[in-house]
Amino acid sequence: MLVVFLLVVFILAKFAWKPIIKGLKDRENEIQGALDLAERTKSEMVKLKADNEKLIIEANAVRDRILRDAKEASDRMIAESKDRAVVEGQKMIESARDTIRNEQHAAIAKMRKEVAVLSLEIAEQVLHRELKDKESQEKLISDLASSARMN
Repeated sequence: MLVVFLLVVFILAKFAWKPIIKGLKDRENEIQGALDLAERTKSEMVKLKADNEKLIIEANAVRDRILRDAKEASDRMIAESKDRAVVEGQKMIESARDTIRNEQHAAIAKMRKEVAVLSLEIAEQVLHRELKDKESQEKLISDLASSARMN
């Protein structure tokens, strides 16, 4: 039995143990390779995560800058529009004032002309009534002549 045992141990050592040990070594190497790959993948994931966070921070900064610039541009456009509206309003008001002034002057000139025409018509009618006879005509001429000498 001892001989059989030793013979089995020898046969196993010669033929079976080397392939079994080689298989175990290969399996150990595969597991170690997988662990190394997992470690590299983990470190790459950490690096990618850091890069992603950096990109997100940069994107947020760019977004904030764009929003700030857009707000400033909007505020500037609104202010310019208000300024233009004020200037246009002032021009319109000044134009309306000029038009009113011109119309007032025209109305005053027209009224003066009408008053002058009416005054002349009234004076003509008064003179016609007053100067119907020769005696009143001579009296008016002498009064006018005496008042003309005084001036």
